[in-house]
Amino acid sequence: MTESRAPIAPPGWRIFSRDGHEIGTVDAVFADYLLGRTWGLLPVDLYVPVTAVVASGGGRVIVDAAAEEAYALWHRPLKRAPHD
Repeated sequence: MTESRAPIAPPGWRIFSRDGHEIGTVDAVFADYLLGRTWGLLPVDLYVPVTAVVASGGGRVIVDAAAEEAYALWHRPLKRAPHD
């Protein structure tokens, strides 16, 4: 029998940095990372490894990074368009 685990944080939960700043929301959950979406006029996708999650519960996920580090650590730029 295979063991089924509940997701570390379901879509819609808010993501916070270790220093308490809100980074965004969980958009999707995968086996080894959370896909987060930042706030703002131009939202950015963040690929947060589950190993970076230090706590979750009550609609909140706390990650092991300061707010200003999150983009540098977990942002994956889009691939170039095929016609470029």
